[in-house]
Parts: sequence; structure tokens; C-alpha cells
Amino acid sequence: MMPRTLTTSQFVCRAIVGLVCVLPFAGCTSPLLVSPASELSVDVEAIEADLGSDVHLVRDVTSPQGTNHIILEGEAIVTNLKDTGSDPPPSAQRSTMIADMQGRDVKKPNAILASPTTSLVLVRTALPPGVRKGDRLDVEVRVPKRSETTSLRNAWLMETRLREVAVLDRLRTGRTEALAEGQVILDEVFQGDEDDMSQLRGRVLGGGVSLTSRPLGLAVRSENHSVKTASVVGAAINSRFHTRQRGVKRGVATPKRDNFIELEIHPRYKNNLARYIRVVQSIAVAESAGERVQRMELLERKLLEPTTSAAAALQLEAIGKEAVAKLERGLVSEDPEVRFYAAEALAYLDGADAAEPLAEAAKNEPAFRWHAIAALAVLDHPNARDALADLLHVQSAETRYAAFRALHTRNPADPLARGEQLGDQLSYHTISTSGPPMIHFSRSKRPEIVVFGTGQRLVPPGFLYAGKNIMLKAAGPDRIKVIRFDVKEEDQQQYCSSRLEDVVQTIVKTGGGYAEVLQCLHEAQRREYLDARVVVDALPRPGRVYRRENAGDGGPVQHAGTPLPEMFANLLYSDDKPTGKDDSDWEDDWAAMGDARKEDEGFLKQMGSWFYDG
Repeated sequence: MMPRTLTTSQFVCRAIVGLVCVLPFAGCTSPLLVSPASELSVDVEAIEADLGSDVHLVRDVTSPQGTNHIILEGEAIVTNLKDTGSDPPPSAQRSTMIADMQGRDVKKPNAILASPTTSLVLVRTALPPGVRKGDRLDVEVRVPKRSETTSLRNAWLMETRLREVAVLDRLRTGRTEALAEGQVILDEVFQGDEDDMSQLRGRVLGGGVSLTSRPLGLAVRSENHSVKTASVVGAAINSRFHTRQRGVKRGVATPKRDNFIELEIHPRYKNNLARYIRVVQSIAVAESAGERVQRMELLERKLLEPTTSAAAALQLEAIGKEAVAKLERGLVSEDPEVRFYAAEALAYLDGADAAEPLAEAAKNEPAFRWHAIAALAVLDHPNARDALADLLHVQSAETRYAAFRALHTRNPADPLARGEQLGDQLSYHTISTSGPPMIHFSRSKRPEIVVFGTGQRLVPPGFLYAGKNIMLKAAGPDRIKVIRFDVKEEDQQQYCSSRLEDVVQTIVKTGGGYAEVLQCLHEAQRREYLDARVVVDALPRPGRVYRRENAGDGGPVQHAGTPLPEMFANLLYSDDKPTGKDDSDWEDDWAAMGDARKEDEGFLKQMGSWFYDG
């Protein structure tokens, strides 16, 4: 048995603190999330009293480690500018860039910096918790202060070394943690405006690659740490979670010291690490078989009560297969909140019966939608795939796109999610759907176009621009001429049918990219050449609330009892304003979407000023 070093009063106090800090069913936020921790909506003391404090859980003696985002920064050069670049002024940034170029054996670095086709830029990304070596990262790019560069349009980010910031004498130090390279997509493309600032910042979707892995871990609290405690906690975790390496079964927890346990990520939770941490911390330590039976009986009763359902479901999930029957009883509850929490936990235990109530929650309750779809993605049963496929046909833009992303994450080779790569510019996916036609553009992870509805066509336009240098013109009833013009080059012309896929492919063949296609289709929709919604980044906003049926219009609202899954996270753009909205977040009108974007600050912008200016 683990030595009990806490008095009863200390234990209760610490358990309450643990609930405030880490329990998802309290509606609070871990370092993985951006929602304010003040949005607790469940009585913490009531949860502790209802669910019992006699059984010690992993959270009572440990705290999670490695759950923060690590910001990486660097200076870089962008090329391919149309005489909008500038020679950077003398500064520490310029000196660092020249030293880097000399280290790469670049000839005449000062001449390169002075060219109007290049610009010095500042680059940032974030290493998320649990990142693995080789994982792709979104990268943010912007022009530094005092730069005379007027636009980053057409910019190509040269390979950049990114390091964790440790400033000594105004110089950045530390080993290289990531590399970044690729086409810069201006913020103006997503915002729908052309103000000066949006011309000077952008992002490279999936353009970074992590050179390191970040393990998660549990720190044994100082009053409890010992070799025995770390071993007992590790054994409790390994009795619940294990992985296989080269066919050999091994536990996920490895005690490294008397006060630290390294935690390998279980594959089922790789896209929902916040939940994984909470499930691990809900595992009982040194619990006898009889105590477990009694606790499961208690948890079953609490599962059927909406106010304690989230907490009970999490502990039942932590118990594992033994608790499946208890969770299945929650699926037949008349309360939608109980059904959802029971189904979510059951999905992570690979319970096939979870698919139908999860699909119901995704369709009908915005507060649970993203969690339900993430849970469907981990459920390894045909009915889960069928449930996601059905969601592709609904009216809601965010539900349809979330279902697509879940299908693609679940199996990129799935015929429903498999697309084609158009050069090195973007991936293009066509979804056969009975729902209204829609075209979705991603603002994170990769340049991706998802077309909902086959057979879509563009009305041959009088003229239509795709960026600054490509124009589309009608060349017949069902034929379009795509012209690329440049004052320094001979014009290019290509012809294509009015089929949307052919139009996009031809824009790419004539030198266009993701930005040009997005601008073209948005303008085509506005001018009624395209009969489809054009939606950008239909991803969730944290803080959605659920109003229980007996709460009334003025009654208290509940936040979803689990954090936002990483599957839908956008580290370079986070809106931490609580909202109860769903599809009203995704306006069809380009200007309205631009106004909404202007009101929000990106994740990295919130971190403070970019760099020191020398």
C-alpha cells in the first residue's frame, strides 16, 4: 500500500485544489487551453463530497508536467517579393541574420538583404504538449518594426531555425527546436481586407517541423515524493494504460526519479491530450477489488445525475473495461447531458454503442459538438465511421467540416476524406453530400480546400481576379480563359471548363496558389458566379455553454465538462471569448467575417511584443 502522508484535512484541501486546477468536469482550463479558469460552473466541494474522498487518485499526489506551449522564435529571409521588400536597418536582428547566412555559406549576404525582392522577417511557432519529432507546425511570419517593407505578398520563407527564447544581451540563445520553410499566406487573405498591417504578416500552414519530442509527465508533490510512491503510482497507471513497441506490451508510465514519472501518450488520446491527462489523474492508487466494486456502484448513481455526470464518467473511463456496463446504462438516460458524457467516456473505451448518442450530440448541441466528433474519431467501429459520414450532410458548416477533419484524422486514406494534391500548393477534397453546397478553406495545419457537393461549376465571368496577377474571363458558355500577366514576363493563357475542380487546377497551373484560389472563389460567390457558401476556418470557439432543461432562460449555464480537443486547435488563432453560438460564427459575408477577425487577437499575438528591436 502507498504510505498515507496526508492528514484527512490536508487530503481534502489538496483534493479540492486539484479539482480547481485539473478536473475537466469542473469546466476549468488547464495550461493546454486558453479559456479563463474563472469560468467554473460546477460546485467543486459538492463534487468532492458526492464522489467520495476515501479513495486516493493519482491527482491527489501528482501534478501534470509538460502541458504548456513552448514559443519558438527566429529571424528569417523571405524571397520572391515583387519589389516590395527592403534593406533592414542596422539592428541585432540584422546581425543575427547575417551571421546565420554566413554559417550557411551564403555569398554576399548584405547584397541579398538589400534586394527589394527580399525582406527580413520575424518567425514564431509553438511546440504543443506531447509534440513528436517530425510533427508539422503552423508558423507565423511578420515584418519587424522600423522595416520599410510594404508587403509580403508572394513571399517564400527560406529555411529558418527556430529556438526557444532565452535573451542574453538582447541575443537569442538555445538549441534549434524546429525548422520552418514555405509559402507565406497573408492575413489579408483570411480577413478579407487590404489594410497595411495585414500585408505585413502571414502564416505558413504546416510549414514548421519539430526537431524534438516533448514527453508529458507527472510530478510527485514534495510532501509525498519517494521511490516507493513513484513506483506505486506508475504501477497503477500501467495497470490501466499500455502501448506496444515491436510487439512488446509496455506500460505508459516510467518513474524517472522519486518525484517524477514520465508519461507516454496512449495512441487513443493523441488528439485529445487534455482528456488523457485528466483520465490518468482519475486512476485510483492502491485500490482493492472490493473498494473498486463499491466505487463503481457509487459512480453509476452519480453518472445518472446531470450535475455529477461529467465527473463520474471520467472516473469510470479511468477504471477501464470493467466500467463499460456502468457507462452503457447512461446511454439510455432521458437527459442529453448524461447521454453525452456516458457516450464520450465509452468511446475512449472503444464501446461501439457510443456512436449514435455522440452523433446526436454533434447534431443538436453546440457545446458538446467538438468533443462528440473527436470521440467518434477514436472509436474503431464501422458505425462510428458511418456516424461521421452522416454528419457531412447536415446544414451546419462547422459540423460538416469537423466531421471531415475527424474522418481524415481517423484514416487519411478513407475514400470520403482522401483528396488530391495540386502541385505543392494545396490539397483538394470533394465530398459527395446531400447537404447544401459549401467550400471550406482551412486556416491551420495545411492549405486545404474541401468542396461539399459534387458537380459544382463557376458561371463563366465577364472578368474575375485570382490575386493581383491572374484573371478569369468567359471564353464560351461552359469555357473559361485563365490569364496570368506580369509587367516583367510574357502573359500566360490557359483554357478550362467551368467545373470548379478544373478552374482551381488551372489557377494553380498558371502560377496561382492557395491565396489566389481563396480570393477568386470568395469574389465569385459575392458576384454570384458561384452558388455555394465559402467558409474559412470553421473551427470551434472555446467557452460554449449548455443550458440544462430545468435551468430556465435565466438559470445558470454549464460549460462542457472536458477541454477542447487538440484535433480542432489552431495555435496561431484563438478566440477565448465565451460564446453560445454555433453556425452564426461562420458568416457567409466576407466583410462580416473580416470584421469578426479584426476583433480577435491571435494566440501568438497575445504572448506580447515580438522581439527586441536593436
